[in-house]
Amino acid sequence: MGKLKRKDYDALLQPLQLELTAMARWVQHTGQRLLVLFEGRDTAGKGGAIQAISQHLNPRQCRVVALPKPTDREATQWYFQRYASHLPAAGEIVLMDRSWYNRAGVERVMGYCSESEYQRFLRQAPVFEQLLVDEGILLFKYWLCVDQAQQEKRFAERHVDPLKGWKLSPVDLKSRSKYSAYTEAREAMLRATHREQAPWTLVDFNDQRLGRLTLVRNLLDRLPDTRVDAPLPELPGLKGKLHREHYDVLKPIEAFPVEAR
Repeated sequence: MGKLKRKDYDALLQPLQLELTAMARWVQHTGQRLLVLFEGRDTAGKGGAIQAISQHLNPRQCRVVALPKPTDREATQWYFQRYASHLPAAGEIVLMDRSWYNRAGVERVMGYCSESEYQRFLRQAPVFEQLLVDEGILLFKYWLCVDQAQQEKRFAERHVDPLKGWKLSPVDLKSRSKYSAYTEAREAMLRATHREQAPWTLVDFNDQRLGRLTLVRNLLDRLPDTRVDAPLPELPGLKGKLHREHYDVLKPIEAFPVEAR
């Protein structure tokens, strides 16, 4: 089967995004706290999946968290400490573009943590997540799957596209030859952290558009009934003539040149 075409994808995504806006109203109305983790190999499509969810949501309510490399001070903290400060408050949605599972993935494979730090993480992660769930946070963990051939194709696209070049980091380049090592690390992570209270969900992202639709549908289906009977406020018409914008001190800059169509 060929890749999902853009027009078909857009037609299928729109009703899901309408459901997402209804879900966001439910989260805000009920004071729920929703946390979604997006993990996977480089180029899997985490950013695109997050954008599909957050595109039409209020950014004051729906926050995307993509933490940089730990600072020297953060490196001395309890490992989960800097992630805890980004957890959602009542009525909020947090989408994490990579999470504490960096330790089970890139840090493990690239040797950025010690064996004792890695083993301690595998023991503590289920305990930490149990605390989150006990606190009432709705926690969802997604792993985006991509074959190496597809990954290499996307790396090549990033290499020649100046708009995507920032996505190709030195760590990404070093990781290219470690596909099997990342597979082993993922399987060890799943064995240690796939628990009833916080299970993992794997989604095929070889076709990113189809993957996004699958992930969003799964997320919506796993939430309780998110309908909220809250009618929109009325928008009465204004009296009198509508005003044009006018300027005294400064004027707008010259418009971007666009050829006549």
